[in-house]
Amino acid sequence: MKNPTIRRRAFSLAEMLIALAITGTLLTATLSALDTSFKSYKITTEGASTNVISRIVMNRIMTMLRTGTEFGPYPADPLDSSQNPVRGNAVEFTSIDDAATGVRRVVRLETREQSDPRTGPFELWYIQTDFQNGVQSAQEERLLLSGVQLMQFTLEYDVGPRLRRATADLTVKPNDFQDASFGSDIEVPSIRLVSSVTPRRLD
Repeated sequence: MKNPTIRRRAFSLAEMLIALAITGTLLTATLSALDTSFKSYKITTEGASTNVISRIVMNRIMTMLRTGTEFGPYPADPLDSSQNPVRGNAVEFTSIDDAATGVRRVVRLETREQSDPRTGPFELWYIQTDFQNGVQSAQEERLLLSGVQLMQFTLEYDVGPRLRRATADLTVKPNDFQDASFGSDIEVPSIRLVSSVTPRRLD
């Protein structure tokens, strides 16, 4: 006796197209979620690293201001409230003044326009000028921080050439642009640090 032939029915073209459409939709959703996750991770890591670097720079600035002398710019009339305190994007002071050796070091912190517009409008620079017996012997410039949105120094003076208090107001935007196009459509929050210090009084 002959066995009846079993007919196996395959998927139809319509069923295959529906299955492909569902698979494509799921893959698109998965890749979109993965892309968002990567962008969020990048923003978090940029913010964390910039926060640490900015705090280190701010701490270093406060240390230099605490131990410095002969600050500038200095108001023409410290009793005039329109001139004192002095607000600006730069501060200058003497960090070393050794009468025995004739060595004097003047440090200037200033903001400059940044060449790369993607990372922020300004950069914070450190300029060190050394003098030997009143004659300039060397000068060195170093970039302290990029991606600076705002850097304002506020200098409050007593009567006489003595700084009573210095305040630094720093706003930085995370700017790790190893891939400039990655995550460019997401707004990265800025970091703001404000610190005040009273310079050491030398007798």
